This record gives sequence, structure tokens and C-alpha cells, in this order.
Amino acid sequence: MEKTRPDGIDLTEWDFWARPLDERHAAFRTLRGLPEPAFFREPELSFVPMGPGYYALVTHADVVEASRRPADFCSGRGAININDMPADLNEYFGSMINMDDPRHAKIRRIVSRAFSPRMIQRFEDQVQAVAEQVVEEVLAKGGGDFVTDVAARLPLKIICDLMGIDEAHYKTVFDNSNIILAGADPEFVSDDADQVALQLLQAGQTLKDLVEELGRRRREEPTGDLTSALVNANIDGESLTDQELGSFFILLVVAGNETTRNAIAHGLHLLTENPGQRELLASDFERYIPGTVEEIVRYASPVIWMRRTATRDTELNGRDVKAGDKLILYYWSANRDEAVFTDPEVFDITRDPNPHVGFGGPGPHFCLGAHLARREISVMFRELFRRAPGIRATGEPDRLLSNFINGIKHLPYTV
Repeated sequence: MEKTRPDGIDLTEWDFWARPLDERHAAFRTLRGLPEPAFFREPELSFVPMGPGYYALVTHADVVEASRRPADFCSGRGAININDMPADLNEYFGSMINMDDPRHAKIRRIVSRAFSPRMIQRFEDQVQAVAEQVVEEVLAKGGGDFVTDVAARLPLKIICDLMGIDEAHYKTVFDNSNIILAGADPEFVSDDADQVALQLLQAGQTLKDLVEELGRRRREEPTGDLTSALVNANIDGESLTDQELGSFFILLVVAGNETTRNAIAHGLHLLTENPGQRELLASDFERYIPGTVEEIVRYASPVIWMRRTATRDTELNGRDVKAGDKLILYYWSANRDEAVFTDPEVFDITRDPNPHVGFGGPGPHFCLGAHLARREISVMFRELFRRAPGIRATGEPDRLLSNFINGIKHLPYTV
């Protein structure tokens, strides 16, 4: 592929990600219209050498094709960083996301066993109970910040309860997961790159220490929580080490908590901005909520991208790719691809089919927690529509400055 990019678009610059949403979506429309993927320089980081640059995969076809070929386009060299990070740092923050088979398959086998339908079923009633409690408090309060009052609370409590994390540690988990996914947002991290690196390491270490200590206790005295299932699982003689448990917990907190919370926050904003869609959902909630959840995930795309690296000289949809080429899979753009979605800028809860890649593309890295995320979003909105039918956003979202997470930090609301 040629190393070219259009003038006026630089996905590496933080200034681009601070631009209004409409401008960013317009830029990605331009990129989708190019004959081949644009090429960008890598971010400058003081603690790692500058790399060769990356290609931006922005069409649905390219993202899906790269996702379904893990042998050609691997994750093990880094999936959540554009720059090449030290191997131990990659695993520390990425766990399974930054692994390839056979190691990825081993970890996923162990984790999948603990994430069985039977285990998830145990938390179905709890999701409902937490949603009821959240809405009870919302009704009493009458309004405020939807992110802290509603969207952040359900997934945080479910993830912590799932793992057996005591309520006293909820704030620790919440604050440190915010730092890990802060991007360049000054509300959460320093504007000094070296200080940011230290903040990230400290946040990761705090979460890792928390769950490793819990894991040691659960090996001695197992209970019915997910930590007990993980540390005592033994599949073909394989079990999780303390390091693997800690890295998995960081992944679970970040992927299972932050992304679901952002989907819920985007959901209220979208349903407020699209009153016709809101009325349609309210007219027959059970009929329309599955499509609503999928459309929220498509339209918002809480995770903007993941990286893959070419393992050999190959081709991607007719274009030559060289071994070592870095490819950034922009789900955020693929989910607005005009070649796949009719009127992609329209929020349509009846969209069918809706082959979005908001939980990742096909292949071994499809989101393990997609079922739980769908359940949490559905239950939260069911309870809101049942008991607080007038709830709506009263202002524009305060958006996270990030090129990786399409996050909402704060969203004013009233009931």
C-alpha cells in the first residue's frame, strides 16, 4: 500500500480528536472514499522509540477481513497501542487483547469457562436489583450527572460483584480505570507525557495488587465469585497465574466497565436527541430494545480502534501488505460505512440487518463480555423507561479527549 494521506487530516494529532464530532465523521468519510488506506506517522512518546507509522483501515470490509485472519494480522505485538510497547507492559494492560494463539486460546479457554452462561445467569437477578436501586435514587434526586448517577454505577457494581471485589474498593476501581482510559484528557491525567506514563503504571499496579490479593485468598477459601472460578480453574492442566489474573482483571474493568458505561450514557443522549426513536421504543419496549442496544453500540462505537500487525507479506482485499505493517482497525469508521449501512448518520433502532463491529470484528478477539454488556444496557433502560419515563439529557455531553474511547465524562439530565 502507498504511504499517502489527504491534506488536513492527521489521526495522530490530539487536535484532531478535540474537533467537533461532525468534523471528525466528515474526515473519516473522506478517508473511506480513498482508493486505499491512508498512512500516518506514529505518536511521539518519550519512553518508546518512534515507529514506522501505520495504515488506517476505515472501511467495514477492511476491518472485517483483517479481524478474521489472525494468523496474518496478529495482536501479540500490541493491539491497544499504536507504538510498540515493551512486551511486559503490553500484557500488563492488554491481557488477552494483546495475545495470539496458542497463549490467547489458553487464557480464553480458562476465562470462558468462568464466563459460562450458568455463571452469567447467576447475575441476571443482580443486574435487575442494581438497576432498580439506581433508578430509585435517581427518582429521589430528580436530576444531576447521568454518568456518575446512572451509567457508571451499574457496570461498575456488576463487575466488582462478579469478581468478589468489596464495595469499599469500588471508588479505587472506578478512579484507576478512568486513568487507564483517559487518553489525553486533563480531567484525569497530567499534560506531561512522562507523568502520564507514571500515572498509567500506578493505576495498573493498584488494580493488579487488589485482585491478586483477592485471588490468593480465593485459592485458600473459594467462594462462588468469578475470581474463585478463575484461580481454581484447571483445563488440561492449565490455570491462571497471579500475573495473568491481574492482567485479566485490568482488561475486565476497562473493557467491561468503561465501555458499557459509555454505551448507556450515549444511549440516553441519542434517545433524547431522537424523540421519534424514543417514542417508538416506549411503544413496545420488549420488541425494540434488542435493536436499540445494537444501534447504540453501532452509532456510538465506544471503542474507536484496535491495532493489528502483519506477520508476513500478504494482501488485504486486493492490496499488498508487507510483514511488519501496522494496521489500525477503526471500528468507529467501519460502523458508518455507506457501503454497508443505509443512512449511517441516522440513529435507527429498527436497523436490520445491523452488522456493526462495535464489539470487535469476527475472529478470536470478538468481545467475550458482549452478552453481559447487552444485558446490562437492556435492563438499565427497561427500568428507566418503566419508572422514570420522562428522563432525558438536558445538555450536551462533556466528551473525553481520547483517540481510543468514545467516552462521555458527564451528561446533565432530569427526570
